[in-house]
Amino acid sequence: MTQLAILKFQSQQLKLPASAAPNLPRKPTLDFEFQSRIPAGIRTVAVGGSPTAQSVPPAMFVAPSNNASDITLQRDQSQIFRDYITGICTAICSAWAAWQSSATLVGVVVNAVTASGGVVVGPPLTPLILAQGPNANDFERKRTSAIAEVIGTAWLSYTATLRVPGLPWYPAFAAVPSPVAPPSPNIPNPILALTQVATILNENSLKSQMTARFGVPEKFSDELFAAIASAFERVFNLWQVSTMVTNVLGTGPVPTFAPPYVPVGPVVGGVGTMLPGGFT
Repeated sequence: MTQLAILKFQSQQLKLPASAAPNLPRKPTLDFEFQSRIPAGIRTVAVGGSPTAQSVPPAMFVAPSNNASDITLQRDQSQIFRDYITGICTAICSAWAAWQSSATLVGVVVNAVTASGGVVVGPPLTPLILAQGPNANDFERKRTSAIAEVIGTAWLSYTATLRVPGLPWYPAFAAVPSPVAPPSPNIPNPILALTQVATILNENSLKSQMTARFGVPEKFSDELFAAIASAFERVFNLWQVSTMVTNVLGTGPVPTFAPPYVPVGPVVGGVGTMLPGGFT
């Protein structure tokens, strides 16, 4: 997700204002000794030579000019935004992983081989992202708050739409030789096989909500939100097809079981419950 967000941000080819412009986050200028230790592919000022602006990529911004002060601005702003994107993406993915390891699918209705319905229950993402996201200064806190609130709320809305749409999860439950079917795991399916409303998590929706939640726009805030929203949607699309719904243990009564005349029968009105960590 970090690389996708950085590439999206760089693709916008954003040009910095002149180095004297206000309303940009600042960081201390790197001293010459430290600058000389930066690998050549990253260094923006050649040791012993004239300042040289980076292209985009690897820089995050287009330098306003080849003046030394503007090249320093390009270097510093690129580092600030790269570090922030790395930090917030790491926090989002960590929160997502924590959700996935503890979320469950409960209340699935089982009739013979078929499973339907159910509700996904898991921890909210917002406090998890806020706890791990960049919060060292006002620049970071304001953006982290907007991103965490929007992604957390959208994720709750999305997971509330997840339902099992009558999938053949329990083939053995068509003919069970006992009055109650023993707990049995479902046949795994990708999350994409579930009924769901995924448009809640598309790039445009997330970006517009982040912008609204942030309030009065600041320099490059909209472009930052666009990069995070785009990366999240692309990772989410991969997650839908690669993450499986597993370990939904189904069980239930077999009301027609009456040996020796009816030695087997289907499950009727059974239930399925996922063990935590079943989204794998």
